[in-house]
Amino acid sequence: MIGFGTFDIVGFAFFVASWIGYHFAVELGPHAAKSLNMRMNLRRARWVREAMGRDNRIVDTQVMNGLQNGTAFFASTSLIAIGGSLSLLQSTDRVVALFADLPFGTPTTRAAWEMKVIGLAVIFGYAFFKFAWAYRLFNYCVILIGALPPAKSHDERDAARAVHEMTEMNIAAGRHFNRGQRAFFFALAYMGWFLGPLTFMVFTAAVLIAMYRRQFASDAARVFSYANALIDQAAARKASDE
Repeated sequence: MIGFGTFDIVGFAFFVASWIGYHFAVELGPHAAKSLNMRMNLRRARWVREAMGRDNRIVDTQVMNGLQNGTAFFASTSLIAIGGSLSLLQSTDRVVALFADLPFGTPTTRAAWEMKVIGLAVIFGYAFFKFAWAYRLFNYCVILIGALPPAKSHDERDAARAVHEMTEMNIAAGRHFNRGQRAFFFALAYMGWFLGPLTFMVFTAAVLIAMYRRQFASDAARVFSYANALIDQAAARKASDE
């Protein structure tokens, strides 16, 4: 009724399934522990334990400021993207005619175009909420850094509780930041829908493959495996020498 055909519905279903499937694979699936995000969570926990052993935590505060600044940048970018998306509604007729004339574009109705634009704005809105919440959680992390007991504290239970709170808050902030970035990547795939449903599915598959590779098969993901291999080799040589 608003101009969406069968291929449009299939393409949108593939897009949603890809987003949900990627979320499951990276955060909940059986191989999630091998993802780059999860491995970095272990380093977040190590960072907090190292901070607990320092009386002077200026370095930790500076690291947290860097995380906050990056999150604030993406949050402000999300607002700009929302405004840019909604501004497309002001020139719907002209843009629809332009895309219809493209050799790889497909004709669309005014209502379908507007629905697509609103959907893109919703994705960027979701990203903004994720980045804004991540920024707030990083603020909480700064407070928790200040609440860490002294390095020579004799209350082990209080120290363990403080480390646990700081670690979990840091991991939660990183999780929401990653979800906001994920929305940005899938927004790029969503833009393929403006060129047609087949292009939509191709863009979605390309983004999905690129993101999955970055988590499990990229140079950054191999850093930890390479480091562990070097440590194992060094330990084996030491044992043989002894």
